[in-house]
Amino acid sequence: MKPRNWGFWAGAAAALGLAALAVATVRNEYYFFAAYVVIQFVVLATAWNILGGYAGYVNFGASAFFGVGAYIAVMLIKAAGLPLGVQILAAAAVGGALGFGVGLLTLRLRGIFFSIATVAITIVLETAVINWRYVGGASGIQILRPPVIEPFDSYTKMLLIVVVLLAIVAVAIARYIETSWLGRGLRAIRDNEEAAECAGVPTLKLKLMACTVSGALMSAAGAPLAMYQSFVEPASAFNLTYSVSALAMPIIGGTSHWIGPVIGAILLGTVQQVVTVTVSSELNVLVVGVLLVLFVVAAPEGIVGLARRFAAWSRKRES
Repeated sequence: MKPRNWGFWAGAAAALGLAALAVATVRNEYYFFAAYVVIQFVVLATAWNILGGYAGYVNFGASAFFGVGAYIAVMLIKAAGLPLGVQILAAAAVGGALGFGVGLLTLRLRGIFFSIATVAITIVLETAVINWRYVGGASGIQILRPPVIEPFDSYTKMLLIVVVLLAIVAVAIARYIETSWLGRGLRAIRDNEEAAECAGVPTLKLKLMACTVSGALMSAAGAPLAMYQSFVEPASAFNLTYSVSALAMPIIGGTSHWIGPVIGAILLGTVQQVVTVTVSSELNVLVVGVLLVLFVVAAPEGIVGLARRFAAWSRKRES
């Protein structure tokens, strides 16, 4: 195994170990509720970056895939009482299929036209769920959590471990894509799609693959929402805030590297949780907007880009 791979998996093991230590020692349930949201955004931001960052196709439909994942879980709970692991796998499968279908319909569009199409998909899916009485319709549906399993003493603590594992899987997939032939092809599409086509890059195939993987991961991120909240309604599951945050976090962290969405999600997610507790939950979108504008204007390559500039400046100064 390459040294870089050892470093990544050591970091993943450290993150999982830190979460397990918190589960064993921390008693305040709020910290687990807040940490769950932050790590959930790591999955969403990483998934968004596979298509939006690597390929340059700005997707405003993250909330559509997230909401679909949540309602797939609701449907499986109500129909057969299936466990959370099965819910996540089913949500990922449906999200991947949805991503492939959406890609066939929209990926021939470019720029603002593609972005508008993804917003429309969110509205269509939310409207469909609002009129689907089996999963509660517009009024939502209450979910009863099953008994917690050992060694956990609360369901929220178990959900934190689940979402940390999900984040590790999502980041590992994004990291593999970035360093593989698929990542090289997506970067060629982002830089100049016409030139990539002329060079023989199968642009539509690569975009469909990225859209499928991205959709699967975003829906998987939404699956535990039913158990997390114990109540799901269309307005919250398909909230456009998920789309805005999923876009803003990679841009703030840096879209050119797999670590960028992780940094952006942890930074922005933590700030949002602090603002919610100390000021008001209504200011979350304002915080996202202000930070997004600041980074787009002052640091378009995100925190990763700033770090690279600083490293280059330091080397130049030493020489």
